[in-house]
Amino acid sequence: MTTLLESRYRTVMRLLPRYYRQAREEEMLEVYLWDADEEQQDQSRPTIGEVASIAALAVRSRLATDKAPGPYALLGSSARFFALCALLLQAASTLTDRVLSATWLGTTSTPHQAMSLMGWSGHGPLIAVRTSTEWILPLLWTVGYFALVGGHRRPARVCVVLAALPTVSTLIIQLSEGSVPPEPAYTITTMLFAWLTVLAVCAAFHRDAAPARFPAGSPGLVYMACCTLIGASITLVPAAADAAWGPATGFLVLGVGWLISRNREAQQSDTMGSAIGLAALGLVILANRLSGLLFWRGLSISTPVLGSTLAQATAVTVTVLALAVMGIRGRKHTTSLQHPAA
Repeated sequence: MTTLLESRYRTVMRLLPRYYRQAREEEMLEVYLWDADEEQQDQSRPTIGEVASIAALAVRSRLATDKAPGPYALLGSSARFFALCALLLQAASTLTDRVLSATWLGTTSTPHQAMSLMGWSGHGPLIAVRTSTEWILPLLWTVGYFALVGGHRRPARVCVVLAALPTVSTLIIQLSEGSVPPEPAYTITTMLFAWLTVLAVCAAFHRDAAPARFPAGSPGLVYMACCTLIGASITLVPAAADAAWGPATGFLVLGVGWLISRNREAQQSDTMGSAIGLAALGLVILANRLSGLLFWRGLSISTPVLGSTLAQATAVTVTVLALAVMGIRGRKHTTSLQHPAA
C-alpha cells in the first residue's frame, strides 16, 4: 500500500527528467524510506534538504553529459559552452576597460583626471568605498574564468557572483535615490547578461560535467587574444565604445572563428552544443547592443559613430542567425543518422 510519504516523495521526484526517473526513481525512493517509521509516514514530509537535493539533481540531469539521452546531452553541452564564452567575454571586456581607463588617466590633462576621479573624492568615505568596490569587483570575472578553466569550480562560482553584484547594486542605489536610469532597457540587459553568465556557470558546470575547454587554443591564449582584439576595436572607434561594444566585438570574433574553423564532418553533441550555446549568447549580447542604441538615440552623436554601432549590431545579428542554422542543421543530421529511413 502506498503511503502518503511515498506519494509526496514521488511528487517531488517529478522534478527529475523522465529518463532519470525510469532508471533511478525506485532506488531513490527505497533510500528515502529506509529508516522512516511506517506508523508515522502519513504525517511525515520530505525535508527541505531532500527537496533541495532533488532539485539540484534535476538541474544536473537536465544539463547532462554525453552519457544522457541526446536532448539532455545537447542542452548540457550548449549551456556549458554558453557559460564558458560568456565568462570569457565578461572577463576580457572588463579587464580591457580597466586597463584602457587607467592608461587614459595617466596621459590625460589634470582637469580630466579630476573629473574622472570625482567618485573617489569629494563625496565622503562611503561613496569612495562604493565606487572602489564597483570598480574592483568586476575584475573577479577574470579570476573566475581562470578558476573555471583550471578545474576549481567552487571558487569560480564565488568569483562570478561577486563580479556580477555591481550590476544589481547600481540599479538598487539609483531606485532608492528616486532616480531612473538614463535608459532602463540598457541597464536591465547589462544586468541580465551578467546574471545569465552567473547562472550558467553555477548550473552547467556541476560535478558530473566535463572540464571547461575551448575547441582550439589554450584558455590563456584565447583570453589574451580576446583582450587584444577588444582593446584594438575600442582604440579604433573610441567614440562608439560603450559598455556593450567590447562583448559584442568579442562575440563576433568567437562566432565567426567558430563558423570558419568548424569541422564539417563532426556532428557530435559537443559541436552542435557549441553552435547553439554561441547563438544563445549572441541573442543576449544583441539585446544589450540594441538597448545601447536606444541610449545613444537621445544623444547628439556623429554619423560615423552611429554607423559603427549599427554595423556591429547587424554583424551580431547575421552571426547569430548563421550559428542557429548550423546548430539546427547539425541536430537534424544527427537525428537522421540515429533514425534512418526504413
